[in-house]
Amino acid sequence: MEKQYIYTTKGTCSREIRITLEGDTVKEAIFVRGCMGNTKGISALVQGMKIDDVIARLEGIDCGGKGTSCPDQLAAALREAKETL
Repeated sequence: MEKQYIYTTKGTCSREIRITLEGDTVKEAIFVRGCMGNTKGISALVQGMKIDDVIARLEGIDCGGKGTSCPDQLAAALREAKETL
């Protein structure tokens, strides 16, 4: 069963991540705004991955000393989605 989750990002150029989950798998992750090439690349790479694997790989990645990044925000979004859904 597919579930949709929308996450408002914090501290990044992207403003929002729209996630579609199918069970414990990421079906789709769409970033609103941000560095288009990078966010499209991240989205393509995580498609079909298990939520916990994505979190483990992306959590803690920093962008320019901001303390977070679009990949880190995706990990945060997935962690929150797991708790919420």
